[in-house]
This record gives sequence, C-alpha cells and structure tokens, in this order.
Amino acid sequence: MIQLVEEEIPNIHQKNDYAVVAITKHSVEIARKLQGLFPNCDLYYPQKFCKADEDSLSIQLYDGNVRILLSAIFNKYKGLILFISLGAVVRMIAPLIKDKKIDPAVVVIDDCCKNVISVLSGHLGGANELTREIAALLHANPVITTASDVQQTIAVDLFGSRFGWVWDSEEHLTKVSAAVVNEEHVAVVQESGERSWWIYDRPLPENIKIYQSILEAINAKPSGALIVTHRLLTPEETPILQYGIIFRPKVIVIGIGCNRGTSAEEIHFVIEETLLELGFSSKSVKAICTIDLKKDEEGLLQVVNERNVEFCTYTAKELNEMHIEEPSETVYKYTGAYSVSEAAAKRYLQSNSLVLVKKKSGNVTISVGVLEHKEDFPWQKD
Repeated sequence: MIQLVEEEIPNIHQKNDYAVVAITKHSVEIARKLQGLFPNCDLYYPQKFCKADEDSLSIQLYDGNVRILLSAIFNKYKGLILFISLGAVVRMIAPLIKDKKIDPAVVVIDDCCKNVISVLSGHLGGANELTREIAALLHANPVITTASDVQQTIAVDLFGSRFGWVWDSEEHLTKVSAAVVNEEHVAVVQESGERSWWIYDRPLPENIKIYQSILEAINAKPSGALIVTHRLLTPEETPILQYGIIFRPKVIVIGIGCNRGTSAEEIHFVIEETLLELGFSSKSVKAICTIDLKKDEEGLLQVVNERNVEFCTYTAKELNEMHIEEPSETVYKYTGAYSVSEAAAKRYLQSNSLVLVKKKSGNVTISVGVLEHKEDFPWQKD
C-alpha cells in the first residue's frame, strides 16, 4: 500500500494523466466508483478511510492537509478531479495558478455527486470536456460557465486545436473571443486546412460571416477576424492583424533528400529559406518525408524532433511508383530510387501536384506540397 505523509507527498507515484482526490467518507465511495469507470486516473484519499485493498487498486493514501497534496500534484497531472467544495478549491489552488496554457484542468464534484463543475482551464486545459465526460459517467449535472460553450458558438482559443492548428499570436485572442460571444461581426477566412471545425448541429451564428479572401474581410470592417492560412500575409492584407488572429493549419508537406552527415543546421536553413521564398509559414509544416535509407540520418532526425512534425519514410520501390518530373540517374545509382524529395512528398500527398517540384541547395534537396482538404463546410451541405 502506498502511504503519503506530509513530508513524503512530493514523491507521489503518478501512473495516469488525471488525479482524483476525495476528502470525506461519502466522497471516497464515489471516487472509488469513478476510478473503475475512468481508469486513466490516480486516486488519493485520507489514510483514515483505508479499506485495506488500496494497494491492489493502486490507490494512494495521505495524512495531513489536502492543501499540501494539491500543491504536490497540481503541475504533475493533465487534470484534477476534486471531491472538495468549490470555495475551498479556489482558495487552495489560487497560489498555484500560472497561465491558462500550462495550468491543468480542474473539475470539482460535490459530496452528493449532483454537480460536476468546470473550474479551471476550461478550454485549453480541457476542463469543460472533462466535466461533460465525468458527469456522464456519474449521471450528474455538468456545470460549465464558459460563454462560448453556453452559447454554442466558436471557442476562439480552441479554434482548430483538434486538428493541430496553432496561432501566430495570441495578442487579440481576448478581443476576438469577446466579439464572438457578444455577437459582434466576426469574419472567418479559410484558405487551407480542415473544414469541419464547426462542431454544432446547426448553422453558424448570424454574427459570424465567411469571406472568400482577406481583402474582402478587411473591406467588411468586422470587429474581429479568424484567418486560417498557411500563407504569409501580403502588405495589403496585414491590416487584418489589427483585430484578427492568424491560425496555421498543418498542411505543408516537405520532401527531403540529403547527403549522409548533413547537419541539422543546414537542413533547417534550407527549409526556412525555401518556405520564405514560397511565402509559407513554417508553423504549417505537417510532415517531412524521405527515403527509408535516411530513417536514421542524425541531422534529419534532429530537425524532425525540433519541429515536432511527422516523419515518413518510403522504400525505393514505393518512391518509384510515383510520377517523377525530374528523374535522376545519379540518385538511382545511390538509392535505387529515381527521386527522393519529389517522390516522397508526392507519396505522402497522394498527388502529383507540388508547389515546388525540386530545389537543390548545398547538401539538401527539397520539394514542397500542400495538403488539400476539399470537403465542403458542414453548414453548406444540404
């Protein structure tokens, strides 16, 4: 059995993504039930409620003030599910809160399991979704107060997050979020990326308008704007940045060929130089692709890890199945493939259309394509 005393609490044994903490006899029973329904959690409750089976269930017991336990686990878990009164939780976690981008989700459940309340990091931390899930498991009432959730409109700070979209700057995040929930005119321009970002089974709110171009949106003079594009903006388009947010969908696919021993610095440089020439954002890179002979290329692996993108390798046979505009006998001699960068990018995209077929720069050959999402907007379907 794992027992925690006050001075040992910092050495807690974390196994799962979520922590459940109960402090009363009644809530311990509910928490134990929840652990069985929600296995991705570690359960903590006071030593005085020991039932002698905690060791087999990986339940951790503690002595002392629960405040110390919360201080120890706050930054270790993706989310905290607390059978503690809302007021007490607010007082205990207040000194621990730092930033909504890194704070864990915090959910509170009352002692009679009537309400499950989203308390902290509702959007970015996932507390709202966690609240819904836990409430469904316990047949309780989910309590969510975030305006965009209540109004069933766009949650700006989560816009496209399930697809991996990232924003260029959060400077106007609060301003645009306020425009959305206050039903002010908000423009949406989408040039690339997934189209299924509207999650509700009803049309877009009337205050949210779709425009075909950034210039059209600027001329409409909205209070806020959501721009989804892999492109760098032109000077004529930059006024949208005064009240808009640029979201970067993961759509750029890069094929890479390189000499053995090419440094990560050189590969990074060629990628950045090429994307700048094309007018593309490096934040939209989805994958780097090459031949399987390069799957252990140290410099290339470092680039993939530092950029946190997919890394796809193909056999020479798979690459030779692609239509190649610029086949190379020299490349074939060393790799068995008539193309590496061009063919790898086309193989990933399952398309023969590339923005850049091939460019040789030093020890690196690069090809670039853009992943197309041709589906209609859901609200435009019959």
